[in-house]
Amino acid sequence: MSNGHPPSFPNTNPMAFFVQLRAFLLSRDGQGYPAYKRLDRRYQFDRFELFIDHVQGDPFAEPSRLRVSLSSSAAGLPPEYLVSEARRRAVADFLNRAFLAALESRERVRGSGKSGELRVLRPGQEVLARTSVLVFPDGAVEARFRAGLPARGRTILGQEAARLLCEDIPAAVDAALLYSSLDPAALRIHLETVEDARALRDQLAERGLVAFVADGANLPRRSGVDDRPLAADRSVTFRSPKSLRVTLRVPNAGDVTGMGIPAGVTLLVGGGFHGKSTLLRAIERGVYDHVPGDGREKVVTIPSAVKVRAEDGRRVAGTDISNFINHLPGNEDTRHFYTENASGSTSQAASIAEALELGTGCLLLDEDTSATNLLIRDARVQALVAREHEPITPFIDRVRQLHQLHGVSTIMVVGGAGDYFDVADTVIAMREYYPYEVTAEAREVARRFPTQRRSEADPWRPLAERIPQPESIDPSRGRHDVKVQARGTERVRFGEEDIDLSAVEQLVETAQARAIAHALAWGRGRFLDGHRPLRDALEAMMEVIEEQGLDAIDDRRMGEYAAFRLYELGAALNRLRSLRVGRA
Repeated sequence: MSNGHPPSFPNTNPMAFFVQLRAFLLSRDGQGYPAYKRLDRRYQFDRFELFIDHVQGDPFAEPSRLRVSLSSSAAGLPPEYLVSEARRRAVADFLNRAFLAALESRERVRGSGKSGELRVLRPGQEVLARTSVLVFPDGAVEARFRAGLPARGRTILGQEAARLLCEDIPAAVDAALLYSSLDPAALRIHLETVEDARALRDQLAERGLVAFVADGANLPRRSGVDDRPLAADRSVTFRSPKSLRVTLRVPNAGDVTGMGIPAGVTLLVGGGFHGKSTLLRAIERGVYDHVPGDGREKVVTIPSAVKVRAEDGRRVAGTDISNFINHLPGNEDTRHFYTENASGSTSQAASIAEALELGTGCLLLDEDTSATNLLIRDARVQALVAREHEPITPFIDRVRQLHQLHGVSTIMVVGGAGDYFDVADTVIAMREYYPYEVTAEAREVARRFPTQRRSEADPWRPLAERIPQPESIDPSRGRHDVKVQARGTERVRFGEEDIDLSAVEQLVETAQARAIAHALAWGRGRFLDGHRPLRDALEAMMEVIEEQGLDAIDDRRMGEYAAFRLYELGAALNRLRSLRVGRA
């Protein structure tokens, strides 16, 4: 993902700017807080330029937005680290983490409210393109962060401000953004880890695979709210079954051996607490690269894999769910289905249809979080409730159609729906956290214990296209034309509406949710123009973001956005309760 280069300025004596800034801050000691507004936009230091993009209104407001920009010669990054987008992204991620640590070590209370705060976007376990630290193709570096300008009440603390801007920030820059200050071995490992993950993922399609889990991977996490790996002495490292073992070659680690999950219909089975869902969660996160030591560095999944689940109460806006739910009582139109309060089966049918509408190549499902009546109608239920009285075509009768006719694979955790043995291409059993291929055994079980259920699938109907109406995508609130806010990864405030993203499980950072909200506001009218089908509009948005970087969605040079996928962008739009769509 590329970004525009920061502005350049004529060479000026750095010491003059430094002295000017320090003198300004000391001279404002004891003045009212608005005097901070007279800070110049740009100051030249010895090794970097400091930009003050926005000054907070008072010490209790969100801290001020600052940037530092380093030339390629100042940053000193090796040229070979800049030759690809993947390498630059990895380097930026490493610098981001180093800069975070450097700022945190210098942060302290310097007055009232948020005085003295120093913060930059905090990355998670994934390596994402973020606007917090940018590495440009020529080796220049820009870091965007926030600083709480010191004050007691509304009175400026000039000496503390001078220490913050003229001592602590330069020290953090020197410690974290200069190659000469970094651990070169750690940076190289970081870069090579990301590069190898990208190489693994790029080989999946040509090898007929949808996912790959390397031998030695550490999949369990510390807890549901801590995504770091479980300690090695408490976890079982992954070991591929021989029948599914493949070897892939990557540029840095050489040959990597592990379990390849082939395209088609794959079931993950086994007893409770034996690792089925843990494996699926690692696979769903395999669309992202991970930091060294995460345990999932060499767990990769095709980029278009989408996790879907039931979502009681979600809104559905004109989605074509007719391949799964049809002839509802009252002749309700399921080709263009609206509801303010979807049931479990209806919501999951909508999520599947929306993922297909956006071009997913692999659906990920867990029986535990799915609507049972969407997954299966067994022979006894079929005998009791006649087909003409059942509007649901269960997923079991569509899953092979999706692969054979549309090339869409499925990986599904199954704990009780053994009827799926009849439609599976591959069955993997988890036993005490180790995987075993049991496809032949599952087929033998299916032969010995026939279900006697009948397929209820009609021919697949092409999905009806939807055209989002821009007037229904309104980010304004009160006097603000755009007022959006991310509340973790689970909820976004968009104008007057809340978007519930709690079931969109492949969002991993608040910065992604924040960027998605701003992208929807930016795309309204430009791409979501009332004429383009939804997929065309979102693909056009993603193309611009890919070419111009996340600054395309917001020209304020914000440092708090992280890259997102087309599928989560679409998921947010589909869950906007005001959304209205037209028919293509």
